[in-house]
Amino acid sequence: MTSTDTITIAPVTEALRASVSVPGSKSLTNRALTIAALADGPTKLTNALIADDSLQLAECLGRLGFTVNVDTAAEVISVDGLGGLVPAAHAHLHAGNAGTATRFLTALAALGTGEYVIDGVARMRERPIADLVGALRQLGAVIDCPTGCPPVRVTAAGLAGGRAMVAGHLSSQYLSALLIIAPYARSPVEVVVDGGLSSRPYADMTLAVMVAFGIEVQRDGYHRFSIPQGRYRARPVHRIESDASAASYFFAAAAIVGGTVRVEGISRGSCQGDIAFLDVLTEMGCRVEEGEDWVEVTRCGELRGVDLDLGNIPDTAQTLAAIAPFATSPTVVRGIASARLKECDRIAATCAELARLGVRVVERPDGFAVHPGPGVRATTVRTYGDHRMAMAFALVGLRVPGLAIENPSCVSKTFPGYFQVLDQLRLPRL
Repeated sequence: MTSTDTITIAPVTEALRASVSVPGSKSLTNRALTIAALADGPTKLTNALIADDSLQLAECLGRLGFTVNVDTAAEVISVDGLGGLVPAAHAHLHAGNAGTATRFLTALAALGTGEYVIDGVARMRERPIADLVGALRQLGAVIDCPTGCPPVRVTAAGLAGGRAMVAGHLSSQYLSALLIIAPYARSPVEVVVDGGLSSRPYADMTLAVMVAFGIEVQRDGYHRFSIPQGRYRARPVHRIESDASAASYFFAAAAIVGGTVRVEGISRGSCQGDIAFLDVLTEMGCRVEEGEDWVEVTRCGELRGVDLDLGNIPDTAQTLAAIAPFATSPTVVRGIASARLKECDRIAATCAELARLGVRVVERPDGFAVHPGPGVRATTVRTYGDHRMAMAFALVGLRVPGLAIENPSCVSKTFPGYFQVLDQLRLPRL
């Protein structure tokens, strides 16, 4: 599909009784894939996300000389780790608009010997990376980044190690990138986060994957991290959890339409921060039930508005924005200033599209306030090339006849089959 294509969402007229499955976690796939490339042998990642973001990273690892095989049908990615060695001496790495891949590859390249360029699409060239570059320089890397955004040129001769300070308010990916490569520096590494850390659960996720591959980090909260020298141990099989961010859309569908939706292959005990979106839905008046390998959400009566800081789960802000017009009171979202630096300015885009739907919304520097009104009107929602705009606002179409989504293929970034799974909500399975 091109950006001129649209898809119209058919409304659902009865309470849902659906069960769906979602792909593997993007965040866990990309962390495990990068760490597996640094490990001391072959690793097979099962239930891996097979989508643009993970495929961009896999292709770039291939350009760096790693052997990476993707089995799309089986949802398996296999990688042969080389114990910290980066094989290629020169590589041009194009990571598209994959922010995680861009940050991780910049750090990984610093472990090599040679010259590497990391670049992306036009939007990626607007997304800041200067704080990561500065921290890598403190650890001995030689990096040229004139604009503070990609492209980045790394002239690498391994990493000396030592102490680095990194800003944490724009993205936790800077910290995660440093943590992942730190065991292979020539001396132990200490990373200090300057100021508060946004999206803290993503740092926890990084540390959990590092532990799974044999490296444990000593930490003082989210301020100081001490990483020992060592090698990641390859894992014959490493299963990726289902994606909690993707699951949030289907939990939200139950809240918007009514009824019950179960998501298979995920648990409340997930290490992914976005599983906390279930607490948001509970506060709005939904009931959450769980089993060992599933979670389901049921709407109980009318929805209440909420006033929440979503700084730790900013990727769910658009999902909440899609629910908010159907609540009985206003919803306020705070603490997501970093969302302005994602695939698009998500705060501005969310407010613009809510307004076009006839919803009264007030944009704020770090969020927005949604004031429910008498009705939501159909329109063609602009997605700004952002997969989360498309997936979140499609949910509105489950209640509002005639709503269409522009450029629906942008969901291929993290969830190529999203609209097919959305259609499964119409098939009673519970």
